[in-house]
Amino acid sequence: MIRPLLLSASALTLMGAVAFPLSIVAGSATASAQTPANGETLFRQRCQTCHSVAVGGKAGVGPNLRGVVGRNAAATAFKYSPALQKSKVTWTKANLDRYLTAPTRMVPGTRMVISVTDAGQRAALVQYLSQTR
Repeated sequence: MIRPLLLSASALTLMGAVAFPLSIVAGSATASAQTPANGETLFRQRCQTCHSVAVGGKAGVGPNLRGVVGRNAAATAFKYSPALQKSKVTWTKANLDRYLTAPTRMVPGTRMVISVTDAGQRAALVQYLSQTR
């Protein structure tokens, strides 16, 4: 009877020893995700398939986002959705954050359906995009 209790306690100790460092790593990843360097990495991982930030870079499925902060929505030579063309949105950091949270909620009818639900990742992406001029 004593042996199963010791094994159970050992298992709990082992689980705690593994879970605690993982929780620290997860917490620090969210906090550090707000840096522009991490924003660039996130952009490459999550956005680059459809968007570019290269000087003179060709638009893909989505428009080139270089210099997007401060720009009016649908301002560049790209075939935007009628909803985005009519939106009269200016891409401030706050509006980009809101849009990335839920694009179709902010601009119903937009073609962009991919959202960034993690606030730290959104902050990093917006920070990175604000530095592309």
